[in-house]
Order: sequence, then C-alpha cells, then structure tokens
Amino acid sequence: MRACRREPVEHTPVWFMRQAGRALPEYRKAREGMPMLTSCTIPELVAEITLQPVRRYGVDAAIFFSDIVLPLKAIGLGLEIKPGVGPVIEQPVRTEADLGRLRVPDPGELSFIAEAVRILTAELGPTPLIGFGGAPFTLASYLIEGGPSRNYEQTKAMMYGAPDLFDALLDRLADITAAFLRVQLGAGASAVQLFDSWAGALAPADYRRHVMPASAKVLGAVAGFGAPRIHFGVGTGELLALMGAAGADVVGVDWRVPLDEAARRVGPGKALQGNLDPSVVFAPWDAVEAATRRVLHDAAGLDGHVFNLGHGVAPQTNPDVLTRIVELVHEASS
Repeated sequence: MRACRREPVEHTPVWFMRQAGRALPEYRKAREGMPMLTSCTIPELVAEITLQPVRRYGVDAAIFFSDIVLPLKAIGLGLEIKPGVGPVIEQPVRTEADLGRLRVPDPGELSFIAEAVRILTAELGPTPLIGFGGAPFTLASYLIEGGPSRNYEQTKAMMYGAPDLFDALLDRLADITAAFLRVQLGAGASAVQLFDSWAGALAPADYRRHVMPASAKVLGAVAGFGAPRIHFGVGTGELLALMGAAGADVVGVDWRVPLDEAARRVGPGKALQGNLDPSVVFAPWDAVEAATRRVLHDAAGLDGHVFNLGHGVAPQTNPDVLTRIVELVHEASS
C-alpha cells in the first residue's frame, strides 16, 4: 500500500497477476469438476483460492479470485467461460436493443462477493487484498465479438461505424464495473486493479476519444474510498500516459517497455507496477534471476514500484520459481 502511494518501503513489494489459481496444484484440486464462474460464487472457496498463493509464495498482497465477466453473469447475461477459450457470450451485443439487456447489478446480486471479501480480510490480517474489475473496453470486446478475438473486427467496426452506440455501451459497462468494485471496496478490499487486457489493440487517438472517458468514469467512481487504483493493460506502451491520466494511482506496465522508460511516458505523480516477462520463468534460474534484477534496476529511481509480471501467471509455471522470485525481490531490494 505504501509503494502504491509512493511512500518509503523496506523492500519492493511483489504480487503476481493470476497468482490465485492456474499454476497451483492445490487450486486445481479445489476446483476439480467445477465450472469457473460457479467457483467464483462460493465465498468459502473464493477465500481459499485467494489465500493459496499468499501461503505458497509469500507475496505482499492477495488478488481476489473472481472473473471480470462475473457482474455480467450476475445480471442474467448468457455467458460461460469455456476451458482453453475464455468468456463466450450467448448473444453478442451489437445493436441498441442489445444494450437494453445490460443494467447495473444490485448489491444483493453481488452479496457473495462481499461475503468472500469479508472472510478474506479477516484471514489476511495486515496483508492487503486487491480487488479488481474489467475495464469497459475489454468487457465490450467480449460482448461485441461474442468471445475472445485476435483482431477485434466487430468491436472496431462498431467503434468506427456506430460511435454513439459504442460510447453508450462503454458508459454502461463503466457503471457495471464501478458497482462491482464498490462492493469489493465496501467489504474491505485495500486496493483495486482495473484490467484493460485488450486496450493495446487501439491507437492512442481512438483510446483517448472512445475508451479513456469510460475508464476514467470507473476510476473516478471509486476515488472516494481512498484506496490505491491500479490501471493495467497488455501491449499498451503507447497508451501509458493516457492510462495514467484516466485516474490511476498506479500504472501497470507489461514487459515490452522498460520501467524507466515507462516512467518517462507516464510522467510524475504515479507509481508503476511490473514488469517481468511471464515467459522468463520457464528459463533456467540464472536467466530468471538476471531478468528479475534487471526489472529492479530499471525501477531503482522510481517514487513507487510494485514488482509484478508483465501479464498473468501462465498455467504451466513452476510455482517454486515464483517463490524464489519473491524471495529474490525482497532480498535484492532491501
């Protein structure tokens, strides 16, 4: 929390995106035979999965186990997460009539989220819990495409060809994500991260015109909680300044831009998060150590730095390597 606020720290704190699950055998055992979205609605299971990497890795923060599409599922939208594919939407959102199917969830519809957060904050003690939500553009891309996409043809076709509808969709999704984050913060989450996983598909001018206002609306909606707000995207090197200007306290950086250069692009007044290439963990330890130390070197002059991967933990990652990275970051930055 101090690093996010650019205050002095004893050592660089570290957590990993997607640390809860995927690579952990105890996670696979806990979720055996259970659909992803179902597992996200059982507070005791959510708490257990969230805690597993904190016990295993010794990270400095927990990341809430959930999914960015969960609030859409909570309002009755037909969708499922298909293993090996991702979120798949039953009826894509491509017309003004489709927009009418989207509404802001009532707090009661997300009560299981609040309950899981309360369980976790009691268990975690002083260890912060990071809540999260999906940024409007990334959610919109799933809704418009009907699932994951490589080139976002339908999404960009709407953005360019029906900009009023596109902007209205993102504005509606901003309200939905803000409600999702408010439930987490209201129940005790210490910080939140807004994931704009697919914003890197956009040119800066399009991001500024069509996407930034909706992301800024989400981040502004939770400013009153006083919790650090992290804003992260993949392939967003050309967007870093805009993502910071949208209202983030911390800008997440993927592995493509060194942190010292990212700091120059973002400008003063923001902490940075990142940015070890998630694939480095598959190399021999000497290479992992060298890459980890390089990230710390690039961040040495920053006001605030939270060590992380440049994207999520890959499912085939050896958990022991992540434990060693945490130990190395703590030792080398002390």
